[in-house]
Amino acid sequence: MSKEQSSQVKNAKTLLPGSTIGVLGGGQLGRMMALSGTAMGYRFITLDPTSSSPCGQVTPQIEASYSDEAAARNLALASDVITYEFENVDAGVAALLENESYVPQGSTLLYTTQHRLREKHAIEAAGVPVAPYREITDLPSLVKAAEELGLPCVLKTATGGYDGKGQAVIRSADELEAAHTELAATGRELVLEKFIAFQAEISVIAARSPQGEVKSFPVSENIHVDGILHLSIVPARIEEGIQREARKLAEKLAESLHVAGLLAVEMFVTRDGELYVNEVAPRPHNSGHYTMEACATSQFEQHVRAICNLPLGDTTLLSPVVMVNVLGQHLDEVVKRTGLPDNALSEYGVVPKLHLYGKNESKTGRKMGHINLLCKDVQHALDWIEQTHIWRQG
Repeated sequence: MSKEQSSQVKNAKTLLPGSTIGVLGGGQLGRMMALSGTAMGYRFITLDPTSSSPCGQVTPQIEASYSDEAAARNLALASDVITYEFENVDAGVAALLENESYVPQGSTLLYTTQHRLREKHAIEAAGVPVAPYREITDLPSLVKAAEELGLPCVLKTATGGYDGKGQAVIRSADELEAAHTELAATGRELVLEKFIAFQAEISVIAARSPQGEVKSFPVSENIHVDGILHLSIVPARIEEGIQREARKLAEKLAESLHVAGLLAVEMFVTRDGELYVNEVAPRPHNSGHYTMEACATSQFEQHVRAICNLPLGDTTLLSPVVMVNVLGQHLDEVVKRTGLPDNALSEYGVVPKLHLYGKNESKTGRKMGHINLLCKDVQHALDWIEQTHIWRQG
């Protein structure tokens, strides 16, 4: 056991139901965490700058900027343990809270995963493969890196990108300058990644407690549309040996990074069956929403268990499932048809479980909710999605 691991175990607290969990971030992940944890007997409070945030609708809320140190201290005074629900929380505030309260996830992992280059270095240090990449400092360095990695490739901002934002796919040398101009204008550092010819995109949610217990959930096969997660399919339609290796890599990363809580690990599966980690997130993840009805323990309950140093829950898959995201352009039709499947769709034998996030404004491309489709065969759920016409493009 390393010195850092020994310190983590020594300082670990076991927090029983009745304790208050403070959440940095008031989005849908915090909301679903609070709903799950409340059922276990925990209390919650969130800090978020948005009035009546999704999490704030179901818990008390401190309405303040993530960089507001006074508000962060108020959160600490009201909480027995503090967690975060997304990476763009101010790392300085997280470090302050780490010194003045109990933050088992710590600020180091947050600092690492907020920056693609730091994140890639940490993944490599764990002995886990990542797609070849280069740091980009100017246009000449981009031209050189593209020659070394080959085309196509993907230029990304090192910070701030999500759901397809902050990146550009470069397919020819003629596109290099325009891509650089667009992303350099953000003022952020840039990284160029080799484009991986993959047969599937997958993810694994791994959990680790401060005591060092590690468990992973079944592999999710993910399909993106316009850079946003559209479907998560479980069981993933890839070989079982690859699924076992993916879970092994995710657990290895959770141990190497001394995670306390959840770690979502996104990976590419190449046509030769090789695995490359694309990115990680130290929190519950969109691709883990399927666990809410389809697993013995949801990712949200597991996160609460981990940060409170309880024994981790059983991650057994109870039913095949397909999670489909409900974006702003889908919301009206989904709401009209709450209670699906109707008679015309009942032949598929699919049981839909709807989750809406309570966001005040619906926008195209904005995640407003999701539906977990429990089924006997994932193809039945995929047919159901197709036949509703709700998610048809164009």
